[in-house]
Amino acid sequence: MTRRFREERLRVGAPLTQIRGLPDREPLPGLSDMCGEAPMGAERTSVGLDVHARSVSAAAIDGVTGELIKQRLVPDPRVVLDWVHDLPAPAAVTYEAGPTGFGLARALAAAGIRCEVAAPSKINRPPGDRIKTDARDAVLLARLLRLDDIVAVRVPTVAQESARDLVRAREDARGDLMRVRHRLSKLLLRHGHVYSGGAAWTGKHEQWLRQIRFDGRGRAGTQAAYAADLEALTLTVARRDRLDEQITALAADSEFTPVTWRLCCLRGISTLTGFSLAVEIGDWSRFTGASIGAYLGLIPSEHSSGNSRRQGAITKTGNSHVRRLLVEAAWHHQPAYRIGPTMRARWDQATPAARVRGHAGNQRLHDRWVQLSSRNKKHTVACVAIARELAGWCWSLATLPDA
Repeated sequence: MTRRFREERLRVGAPLTQIRGLPDREPLPGLSDMCGEAPMGAERTSVGLDVHARSVSAAAIDGVTGELIKQRLVPDPRVVLDWVHDLPAPAAVTYEAGPTGFGLARALAAAGIRCEVAAPSKINRPPGDRIKTDARDAVLLARLLRLDDIVAVRVPTVAQESARDLVRAREDARGDLMRVRHRLSKLLLRHGHVYSGGAAWTGKHEQWLRQIRFDGRGRAGTQAAYAADLEALTLTVARRDRLDEQITALAADSEFTPVTWRLCCLRGISTLTGFSLAVEIGDWSRFTGASIGAYLGLIPSEHSSGNSRRQGAITKTGNSHVRRLLVEAAWHHQPAYRIGPTMRARWDQATPAARVRGHAGNQRLHDRWVQLSSRNKKHTVACVAIARELAGWCWSLATLPDA
């Protein structure tokens, strides 16, 4: 593929008369100080990429000469690799995680080039900087990489990303099903149809739904809308069930199977939930029992200064899917703890050490519910507290050796 880009090379500290005949001015602000810092890594060149769907703005800093190189590339990994190979070696690359995925990071890693995918929420930007362009973002990334100030996200393997796509497709189907059910029930409520035959969305409820007709003059539009919502309900349920079957099959025979079976030793975590947790977290060794709650946004926010300390609602940062799963699982620890046939069947799939750890976690989490209830804590606040501790127990089981 033909490269189309504009290359501009600047020597930091040199007068700007070297560039397009401009009059003498001061050196570029901040670059001299930045390049004077000792490199934190072994690489000579630090490369920052601002990656978009149709363009890539690149900036490279030579740690020896202080040279700043800017280019605009097409979003093709081969073009980016060729450009990086032309830079003074060795080189390290960074770009922000985003909708373009991890294909570029995998291509760079396969070529033997260190690549850090930066977490966008952790990039320090000057609060007084009111100019934002792709080129300036690329320079900022190169500077932060040079100073080893990049908070990197974990790059999943192809198999892990495939399993994550499956889990998130199932989560999307769950959300679509909830919205379809809401539309259908509210349409019926507006026209005076209220189900009173027991629990909703069961086989009996479905028979009741299919018996409803909006006949009569002037009601053809309502009947068409109701039929469309009923059809959407049927299709969404079928799509969710197909995804559940695929997840169950993958959970029984994949690299995530041991972790899934160990997580299922806890109450409230079925095969679907355990597989989702295993896939979404991936490498559990990145965390500790205390830090995983912060990663999932289950710790209180805080604004403290001086002698005052103020805590607010939970931060809700990180993976919202995992946070929802843990909160839903936490409700299962409120009733009295009894070991039934379902729990024993899950324990039979795990190792003896996982069963012992899971049993201890179930007892501990129920006791915490009792303690929080005795202190008259709101049930929603208590549930989030249990979910935070449940995250620690999940980490303990996930990092447990298989032997």
